[in-house]
Amino acid sequence: MAASSGTEDRQGYLGAMTVPPANTDSGTRDGTPAGPVAVTGATGYIGGRLVPRLLESCFQVRCLVRTPAKLQDRPWIRDPAVDVRPTDLEDVEGLATELAGCHTAFYLVHSMVSAGAAYADHDRQLALNFAAAAVRAGLRRIIYLGGLGETGPGLSTHLASRREVERALASSGIPVTVLRAAMIIGSGSASFEILRYLVERLPVMITPRWVSTRCQPIAVRNVIGYLVGCLAVPETEGGVFDIGGPDVMCYRDIMQIMAQELGLRHRWIIPVPVLTPKLSSYWIHLVTPLGHDIAKPLAEGLRNPVVCRETRITTLIPQTLLTVRESIRAALGQVADRQVETSWSMAGPIPGDPDWAGGKVFRDIRSATIPAPAGVVFRAVCRVGGGHGWYTADWLWKIRGAIDRLFGGPGLRRGRRDPESIAFGEALDFWRVTGIERDGLLSLRAEMKLPGEALLEFRIEPAGLSSCLLTQTALFKPRGLLGLAYWYSVVPLHHVVFSGMLKGIRREAIALAAEPGTT
Repeated sequence: MAASSGTEDRQGYLGAMTVPPANTDSGTRDGTPAGPVAVTGATGYIGGRLVPRLLESCFQVRCLVRTPAKLQDRPWIRDPAVDVRPTDLEDVEGLATELAGCHTAFYLVHSMVSAGAAYADHDRQLALNFAAAAVRAGLRRIIYLGGLGETGPGLSTHLASRREVERALASSGIPVTVLRAAMIIGSGSASFEILRYLVERLPVMITPRWVSTRCQPIAVRNVIGYLVGCLAVPETEGGVFDIGGPDVMCYRDIMQIMAQELGLRHRWIIPVPVLTPKLSSYWIHLVTPLGHDIAKPLAEGLRNPVVCRETRITTLIPQTLLTVRESIRAALGQVADRQVETSWSMAGPIPGDPDWAGGKVFRDIRSATIPAPAGVVFRAVCRVGGGHGWYTADWLWKIRGAIDRLFGGPGLRRGRRDPESIAFGEALDFWRVTGIERDGLLSLRAEMKLPGEALLEFRIEPAGLSSCLLTQTALFKPRGLLGLAYWYSVVPLHHVVFSGMLKGIRREAIALAAEPGTT
């Protein structure tokens, strides 16, 4: 793989752009702020990167999020200029209360990950709710990141939905600044992951005709630069701006650049006319970490040329725009350096734990005393999944992941954002972190296709001065006869999988405890 350029979106961020001094009306820490800047979608891919950049630019930030626990491990969460408030966008009155006192709000909500086929209607309604709440709260400005694409009836459902959200927000009468972007290239972005996996796994690709569609990608670092820059440039209020990088090229050429930056041979790409967006989405689902529900609207949107029609933003907010090659190189460098701030898989709701009361619940409980401190055992537990594997019988996990992909589930390809650290709400292969207590507990809820609900929990308790008890519990609540049949069919494998996992964690913890400097 090519060496990292040393910059993606954090390093060198302020030096890459020329931003005028922040307007005190925008809510800065110094001066007399009119109020903080509100950010919706702070737990998502763009929002999670925008907040620290706003803090670097001396803005007070109010994060309006559905699940505050998702932010508990972000390095900026304890900054005194950050105010995190649980917010439901379905509740107009409650939303207005949380927006009260804010001058500007970034609207970065997109329900495609969680709302399935009805995402367009859902997004429009959420935007109308936000518009109504913004009026009641006396908000003075809204900044929205939408999708680039030609106007007219030929837009895909995905891009047409972005336009509907624009109109819904504008119905408030409050000035709305709209930034329209095409493919966003950055470590952990959905577009980047699709590209990387297709290129890595397929030296020969039979592709739809959309590989010849022209697009103008933009680095995530530059997207954040424009979003932050809008706050300091009054001329952007109420305007609609196309944002893109310096390169205009087809997807086929972008794939070849990805192959070169990965150190791979030239990819043979053969477009054929028979692959529909629906078939393309299944193909993307099987090869990449993205599920069919997310891949389908994205694949439909690839048929539309997405090229900037005007470049006013480059004059209003000057910054160094990364080329496609530089963007890919920077993103790959962040992955290699384990500095992926946010990932597409972090988005979406966190369901509550299943109701384990009533009905049949199967349990597999195993425990082991480990001669290592609780913190060390917790580190070993948190290494499960992703490239590290599941400590034993990885071939069984891979088979289960492949079966899950065939039935429309996430499989193992989502991996994990970081090989060591983990936080509430993150994806671990086909599990989701639904509970975490440092040095004490890790709870994972299954998101694989199952005839029932499954939970995997690791609990750590002190058992002496330098040892602890690790209890590993697998719970499964079957749904109907198929659920019962499923449980009994996999019971013979539990001794291999669950017993081996516990022994593997024990070995890993003992090895970690023996490392110099470990306490």
